[in-house]
Amino acid sequence: MSARSAGEMSAGRPRLRHVQLKFPIAASPDAAWAALHSPQVLAALYGPILVVEPLGHAEEKGNLLNTAVRLRLFGLVTVGTQLIGAYDEVREQGGETVRLLRDSGIPLTGALAALDVWDHRMAVSALPDGRTLWRDRLVFGGPTSLLLWPVLWATWQWRGWRIRRLARGWDAALPETPQPRPVSPRRAPRPGRPWWRGGSGRRTRAE
Repeated sequence: MSARSAGEMSAGRPRLRHVQLKFPIAASPDAAWAALHSPQVLAALYGPILVVEPLGHAEEKGNLLNTAVRLRLFGLVTVGTQLIGAYDEVREQGGETVRLLRDSGIPLTGALAALDVWDHRMAVSALPDGRTLWRDRLVFGGPTSLLLWPVLWATWQWRGWRIRRLARGWDAALPETPQPRPVSPRRAPRPGRPWWRGGSGRRTRAE
C-alpha cells in the first residue's frame, strides 16, 4: 500500500471525540453494579427531561439494555430513537477488579443519528472506604460530532449529577441475599460422637 493511499484512508476515518465522568458514589460496588442493569435506574438518569420508552415487544418491555428505545422530551415530543446493545465485561487492573457494562448500540433517528461511532462504557470498582468509583465514558464520531460535543458534554454533566444523587438509595434497594438460619448449639449435631443424634437434646444410642 502506498503512502498516499494510507493517508487517504486515514483522512477518511471519522475523528473520534469523547465525554467522560469519574467520581466516587455513596454506594457499594454490588449495589452500583445492580443499578447499572436496572431499567428503573436507566429511566431515572435522564428524567424528567428525557423519558426513555422501549420499542420492543411486550416481553422485552422490562429490559432496556438490549432493545430499541424512544427518547421523548418531557414525555411529550419525540427527539429520536436509539438501539441499546449492552454486555458485561470483568477486568483486572492494577490488582483491582473492574466491572464494566458496555453499550455498543447506535442512535437510529434524531440529531444523534448522524453519528456512526457510539461506544459507551460504564465501570464500577471498589474504594477502600466501601464506596464505589464510578467511571462513565462515551466515545463517538461522525460528520456532526463537533457540533454535538457541547450537547453531549452538558448531558453528561446532568447524568453525573443524577448518578451521585440516585446512588444514595441503591444499597437500600439491593435485594438481600438469604442467609441460613442459625442452628441452636443444643440441637446441632456433634461430629465424632456416634451416640449423639440431636433433635430432642437427649442422648440416645445410635442404631
